[in-house]
Parts: sequence; structure tokens; C-alpha cells
Amino acid sequence: MSPTDPATAAAATAESAGAGQPQSLWRELGHAIRGTGADYTKIPLRRAVFLLAVPMVLELVLESTFAVADIWFVARLGPSAIATVGLTETFLFLLYAIGIGLAMAVTAVVARRTGEGDRRAAAVSAVQAIWVAVLASLPFAVVGIVFARELLQLMGADAWTLTHGVRYLQWMLGTNVVLMLLFVGNAIFRGAGDAAVAMRVLWVANGVNIVLDPILIFGLGPIPALGVEGAAIATVIGRGTGVAMQLWTLLRGSRHLRVAVDQLRVEAATLWHIVRTSLGGIGQMIVAMTAWIFLMRILAAVGSEAVAGATIAIRLMMFTLMPAWGMSNAAATLVGQNLGAREPARAEAAVWRIGWYNMTFTVAVSVLFFLFPRELMGLFTAERAVVDIGAEWLRILSYSYFVYGWWMVSVQAFNGAGDTVTPTKINLVFFWLIQIPLAWLLALHLDLQATGVFWAVFASETSVGLFTLWLFTRGRWKAARV
Repeated sequence: MSPTDPATAAAATAESAGAGQPQSLWRELGHAIRGTGADYTKIPLRRAVFLLAVPMVLELVLESTFAVADIWFVARLGPSAIATVGLTETFLFLLYAIGIGLAMAVTAVVARRTGEGDRRAAAVSAVQAIWVAVLASLPFAVVGIVFARELLQLMGADAWTLTHGVRYLQWMLGTNVVLMLLFVGNAIFRGAGDAAVAMRVLWVANGVNIVLDPILIFGLGPIPALGVEGAAIATVIGRGTGVAMQLWTLLRGSRHLRVAVDQLRVEAATLWHIVRTSLGGIGQMIVAMTAWIFLMRILAAVGSEAVAGATIAIRLMMFTLMPAWGMSNAAATLVGQNLGAREPARAEAAVWRIGWYNMTFTVAVSVLFFLFPRELMGLFTAERAVVDIGAEWLRILSYSYFVYGWWMVSVQAFNGAGDTVTPTKINLVFFWLIQIPLAWLLALHLDLQATGVFWAVFASETSVGLFTLWLFTRGRWKAARV
């Protein structure tokens, strides 16, 4: 059934009309998980935040659960295997930069068109974003397959990684199109207000991944033990399953969006608009991700234990931040749709409400990091040096973790409004001009080693969070055009 047909429109109207009536928590939770056709620019703001944030939080919690489960299985192979994943992720971060940057633009454009009531334009934009994702993935696939060993050597990989990790990198980069499509497809659903669909896609993708991980890494029956390469294959199969589910849902139609067959062709003007809109987001993420590559290179100079400790710590950080990212993604959708509906005050109110939720959550996590850093690291490895390094970073993070919640929601307010250039400029200054030089100075020049890197991250990311929030309060993002 098309989301624009009379029956669906009537259902959406009924939902919006009854939005002000008291609803039980469990009933609202059911609506959030199943998805609704409610108009998020008209229903009460508290309910809009709840209906969007719940599936987005659950979506990213499962994503981070996979990240933690994946490294838990790989850790059974030793520190060098963990380092293989960490070094490979330094290159994947460039892909993440493009995928997430493109996703930011897609969410903003689709949300704005949805808020304006132009669902056909939203569907056309979605299709063109998919074409951009496919085209962007091709160069990375070629480079990853042909130059895997050279890339690992460039990052200072040890002998074990150069022997066993090349195939891992080839799989991860060679099939990167599924990663790109996963990012973009879920961004489409989030922008349209179909957060429950994006949640279910990641549930399936990561569920398949987690089941296959131990089977392919350690072997089962006739299936040989593939080691770290098996982790890559499991990831590709899981993500590929999720992408197939996304494409099927787009063609079949969700509650807010449906792609018609005649919309699958390339439309150059819309495609170029998506590319131009995404450049700021891609630049924003490239600055942040390449900064992480430099940090990992500095840690590699310290030793494999430093890379392994940082890799586990960053997975734990990702795991605990995903609920906050989920709520921040809800802010991006609400900002985009409400600006499209010419309700800037409501858009700003949504950001402040979600910001307080985020801060409350991250304060609770910071207490956990401060009190139990070694216990958390010990869940993944028994290597004393790795535990020491990772635990130190978790404790340093705990001192300002509450700032991260405000940082994420304020950045997503800019992105949801379509102003991806401002966060790019902010990242350029705080990550390239402050974080990298400070990490090099503290870690290598002053010989603080891994500790120096961690304090550099603390100083730069605390500063960028506070500055971004201050810039948000000035309100210029409300005038952004998409």
C-alpha cells in the first residue's frame, strides 16, 4: 500500500488527532517499535521524541552490541588480531566518513521534503542517494583488494598482522558497498520518520553477524576455522542481509515513504544536489576520522598493546554512546521535519529536550567508567598491558563524558538543518590543529606514550563539545536551506 494513498493518510490523521490523548507507556513503546504514520511536526513534542528516539536508540544499541561482540570473539585470537581489526578500522573510518557524511545529507533532505509534505521528492532523493553510495564505494573496493598489504605496512602492522590480516582488510574494503548502502538506507528511513524500519534492519543485520562470528572464526563441523578473516566474512554477510531488507522495504513501501519503479533511474539534478549537500557532512567526518587515523599511527609507534587497548576502549565507548547517538539522530529528524514545516521554535525545543536526556545518560556512564575501568576491559582480554592501557583511557574519558551528550545533539541539530559546513570547520580546528599536534607532543616528544594520546583526546573533544553547543545557541542554523 502506498504511503500516499487515502487509507494510509487517514490512518496518519487519526494517529495525529489522537496524539493528545493519554497513552500508556507500554502502548507508546509498542507504537515506537512497530512504527507509526504520525506527523512528527504536529503531535506533542514529548511523544514525537519518544516515538523517534526509542527505535533509534535500540537500533544503535544493537549496532554497538555487535561491535563489542565482534571484538570479544576476535580477542580470543590474541592482541595482534585485535590490532588487525583496529588498524583496518583506521581505513574503514574513511569509508565511515563518506557514508555517515552522505547519510547526514540524506536525513536532512528527506526530512525536509517530508516536513514540506512532498513525499515524491523525498523518494526521488532517496534513490539518488543510493546511486551516490554505490559510485563512491567503487574506488575503495579496488584499492582495498589490490593494496591491502601495503596499507597495513603503512600503518606499522606487525608480522602477524601482515601474515593473517591481509585477507581481513581485503574483505572489509572490497565489499564496502554493503556498508555504504546500510548507512544511506537507514538514513533515508530516519529522515522520513520510519525509525522503526531502520531499527529492524540493524537487528537483522547484526543478529546474523553475531551468529556467524564464532562459527566462521573458530569453525564448526565441516566449516573450517578462518580466524580473523572469518570475522570479516560474517560482517559482510550480516550487512548484506540488512541491505537486501532495506531495498525490499523501499520498494514495498513503509509508513512514510515508498519508491516507485519509475523513480529508480538516475536524475542528474537531484543526484548532484545530494552530492553538494553531502560535501559538508563528508568533510566533517573525514576531518574527524583522519584525526583518528593519525592517533592510531601514534599508538602503533608505542606498540601493539597500545593499539589493542585503544581498540577495545573505543568499542566500549561506541557501545555506551550509541543510545545518546540514537537520541541525537531523533533530534536531526525533528529539526529537519519541523524546519520543513516552518516550525523553527519547535525544532529548537526538541534539541534542548533531547540534550538534557543525553547528559543524564552520559553522566551515568561516566560513573561506570570511573569506578570499573579494569573490570570492563577484563571482559575482553586478560593481557595485563592491554587492560592497563584501555582502563586508563576509560577513566580519562569519564572526566568529561557528560559533554559528549550535548556535543552530539548540537552537531545533529546543525546536520538535521542541512548546515553540515559549520561542524566541518569546527572539526578542522579542534581535531587537526589541536588534537593531532597535541597528541604527538604529549605521546612522543614528551614521552607520555599512550597516556599522552588519551589526554590530548580529552582536551580537544571536551573543548569542541562546549564550543559547538555555544554556537548552536546563536541560532543561525535555523536559516539553513536544503
